Amino acid sequence: MKTIKYFPLIAALFIQGIFSLQAQNTAGKEFWLTFGKFHVSPAQINLLQMQIRFVCGSNPTTVTIYFTNLKKTFTFSMSANGIYDYILDNTEKLAVYNTEMGITDNSIFIKSTEPVTVYSYINRAQFPEVTNVLPVTALSTEYYQISYFVHNPLLIDAYAVVATQSNTQLYHNGSPSVTLEVGEVYYRPANTDMTGVCVSANKPVAFFSLHQGVNIPFGALPVINSPLMQQMPPAHTLGKTFFVPVTNIGKEFVRIVATQNNTTITQTGGTKQTGVPGANANLANLQAGDFVELEVYLDSAGCYIQANKPVGVCSYMPTTAYINFPYPLPSQCWIPGIEQTVPNAQMAPFVPKEPFFPDPQLAHYALIITPTATKTNTKVSVGGALPVSVSGGTWKDNTNAGMSFYSMPLSEIDASYTFTNQEGIIVFGWAISTNTFPASYYYLAYSAMRDLQATFYANDISYQLLKENDFCEGDVHFLAEIEGLHPTHPERITWWIEGTEYLPAKTLDNWNKYFSAGTYEIRMDVIFDNNETASKTGTLIIKSCNQTAAFFVNNVLHSELKDTTFCNKNVNFRTEIEGLHPTASERIKWYVDSKDGNGFIEETSALNQTQWSKPFENGTYEIKLVVHYDNDTYATLTGTLKIQALWIKIRNVRY
Repeated sequence: MKTIKYFPLIAALFIQGIFSLQAQNTAGKEFWLTFGKFHVSPAQINLLQMQIRFVCGSNPTTVTIYFTNLKKTFTFSMSANGIYDYILDNTEKLAVYNTEMGITDNSIFIKSTEPVTVYSYINRAQFPEVTNVLPVTALSTEYYQISYFVHNPLLIDAYAVVATQSNTQLYHNGSPSVTLEVGEVYYRPANTDMTGVCVSANKPVAFFSLHQGVNIPFGALPVINSPLMQQMPPAHTLGKTFFVPVTNIGKEFVRIVATQNNTTITQTGGTKQTGVPGANANLANLQAGDFVELEVYLDSAGCYIQANKPVGVCSYMPTTAYINFPYPLPSQCWIPGIEQTVPNAQMAPFVPKEPFFPDPQLAHYALIITPTATKTNTKVSVGGALPVSVSGGTWKDNTNAGMSFYSMPLSEIDASYTFTNQEGIIVFGWAISTNTFPASYYYLAYSAMRDLQATFYANDISYQLLKENDFCEGDVHFLAEIEGLHPTHPERITWWIEGTEYLPAKTLDNWNKYFSAGTYEIRMDVIFDNNETASKTGTLIIKSCNQTAAFFVNNVLHSELKDTTFCNKNVNFRTEIEGLHPTASERIKWYVDSKDGNGFIEETSALNQTQWSKPFENGTYEIKLVVHYDNDTYATLTGTLKIQALWIKIRNVRY
């Protein structure tokens, strides 16, 4: 009989109402963690090594680790940009190690006073595996398992779910499973590959994919039996556009899992694998839970993946016997969508603090992806030092994706690395043995964790970041991006300002409103095509600014455009701006909405241009100008452009 527990110390550590927030990246202040079976029984726990590595952000912090099973805490301090390694003793290992199907309290709760990045590690002999650990604010209620084929009946697939709230009801492919209390873990092994299984809950949970031993690719010899461990992202963060890099090993395998019916995938730079048990034979008309497998290559500069609906993607290192590179073992890494790039990413190489048995030497790398056009702007700061250009590697450019990747050696193994590129980056970590004992691991180091199912922007700023960006008095442009919106429901999109519905914007995904100085809570409520709902809230801060901005179209002020019709298709634009930011990479941005249903499209050729020209066909167009001022506030100006050019043909007449 299950004993229902509530842990007072967790309640004391936990912040009430935290789930009203959403993480923007993989750093955070609160985390849940557990481990699954890794070759050995609990009686052999001394053969396992378990470690947690913490990377501190730009502010010093205090971190508390709480072992739910032991009701034990450990607290330590970290300096800015510092590293801390916590090595679990045998008692602690047993308190977080799940081996049998069922419910335990084998979890760890982590809380810090300032944002940190967290990674966990497990190893037996030379079979290590590493995963990033997601912050509580990134967790949600729906996940898809991505794992691998079960080739040994003694080493099977599994997942573990950690409840973050009391009375959490779990579902396995829609069927009721178990009910958990806060801090409890449900561990579920299976003797088949569970890739594509949907695990959902009525409250946010942490979800870990935990395979006991794989051989990659399917059918490769000899059998290696290397375990996998990866914390999976929730479904609402999965994107539709992916760029998969490749480590210096040269070849990897990729699994793509559909999360919705009628999903179609296109890819360039990879080869679809046939004969993989459970894998779909084609890339079209996939149903939720279907998956395909690709082989991708360093020589092809990675793989570019596009889908018409959100998908989950993981990349796998293969066994050393499959490729001519010493000495990798199978390892799993979650690949975020291109939509999840960030301007700054902090990580540290994961360095085991207990020796392997036997002990290989490891070479550590950061694998960076970023847009090709601005790849040379990528900088790195080591331990808080001044940023310098990345070095020690070679850029690989993928022309189809417009993305590039770079593996940079990490020589300062106990220092933090902060990578920057204002056009966006995602950073992975990987390590490979340099002697005759195979060992490797591959993990996501840092990315965004944006909600891609239902989100909105104000003047191109995500609702999750509004509090961090002040706006000047004036028009604010709102844009919603919603996956699976109900097509006809009269309440499918409603907008609320300070708790009162703003009726002029009902059902609109694109609208403007003038705001005077003040603080406003903006909420968007959404009804999806399956009648489920979502609510997203951001805080808009409007300030009185001394800056001014205006734009003119053929010398007509933007506010007067709606009363003017132009008969010349060639249109000239110019701005008059006081207080423009002198150096920002996107200080002036122009957009045009032709009312064709695609919304505002950025005029990229006019970026940062105070004067530019463009020909227009007859019609009505909404013009939007976004200005970045020198005090880091923003203003949005709009105007309605009308074109009605007369065309007269004069026929020659002979007398």
